[in-house]
Amino acid sequence: MSSTKITLSQLEQYLSKAAWILKGPVDASDYKVYIFPLLFFKRLSDVYDEEYQLALEESDGDIEYASLPEFHRFEIPDGCHWKNVRETTTNIGLAIEKALRGIEQANQESLFGIFGDAQWSNKNKLSDRLLIDLIEHFSQYTLSNSVVDPDILGNAYEYLIKHFADLTNKKAGEFYTPRSVVHLLGLILDPHEGETIYDPACGTGGMLLECVDHLKDNNEDYRTLKLFGQEKNLTSSSIARMNMFLHGIEDFQIARGDTLRDPAFFVADGLKTFDCVIANPPFSLKQWGAENWVNDPYGRNIAGVPPKGNGDMAWVQHMIKSMNSTGRMTVVLPHGALFRKGAEDEDYFGENFMKILDYEVVSVFS
Repeated sequence: MSSTKITLSQLEQYLSKAAWILKGPVDASDYKVYIFPLLFFKRLSDVYDEEYQLALEESDGDIEYASLPEFHRFEIPDGCHWKNVRETTTNIGLAIEKALRGIEQANQESLFGIFGDAQWSNKNKLSDRLLIDLIEHFSQYTLSNSVVDPDILGNAYEYLIKHFADLTNKKAGEFYTPRSVVHLLGLILDPHEGETIYDPACGTGGMLLECVDHLKDNNEDYRTLKLFGQEKNLTSSSIARMNMFLHGIEDFQIARGDTLRDPAFFVADGLKTFDCVIANPPFSLKQWGAENWVNDPYGRNIAGVPPKGNGDMAWVQHMIKSMNSTGRMTVVLPHGALFRKGAEDEDYFGENFMKILDYEVVSVFS
């Protein structure tokens, strides 16, 4: 096991090779379900060991002292460490499930449900031999802070997100937004220190992290940002949370749920509002909840009810209602979102879209 500094290129190759191990019994569209949790599990274990070693040195070898929770960002219970899984020779999948659930339960406030719902013990898909190969592959490198800093690990993680999107031809949509588009939205939004950022369709968290990068590029303190996101897809919302931790972000809330039907963030008198709202929501979403929009309890129907077969303008209205009095937003919309043909669409957009434009929206792309 190497303990020297790992380059971004080495890390990218290392993560790509993990996908090759799964090739065959596992569909490319499911690689992310297994690779991301294992990467995060390995990182947690290695950082825990590093923290333990530092506390051990500080206390002249006091094992009880080094195990105290205050020296560890996350707790890893007995039997739930990476090395425990690596030492297992049969029923590897069950050992992984036990370790991941144990870590989640020991860190309920921050990590509950973060590893997703992959069926690790399904031997038809994941044989012991395959899982041993995968565990040994991930064991090649130490992923502690002294070997891999969060920026490098975060960049490699972003590479893996794009790599999996490319493998499944999902270069846009719920799982991945092209980097150039994300960067452009961040430049237009122009977030600054101390602001709150909200993405109501956050996917794997790329838009939120772009806001972090924007502050870094401007030599501002990104740690003063408060990040909020909501995502309906279980795998994507779990990946977003892991993404935040692997980038070294601490002040964030990622909620799983259907934003248009059941928004997650509130204050006493209604929807929580934010300084910056940014999103690439799912295009032309059907069955988005139009039946509830006429009497929307959150007051988001500021321009009426969008067509029931197309939720684009429901997302826009939700985002507008999520801005505070000085807020701003950027959003990606599909071509023709403002000019679709069809009686229902024309009635809605013709009568009501000017109401939307009365709000101070920085940019609506179409």
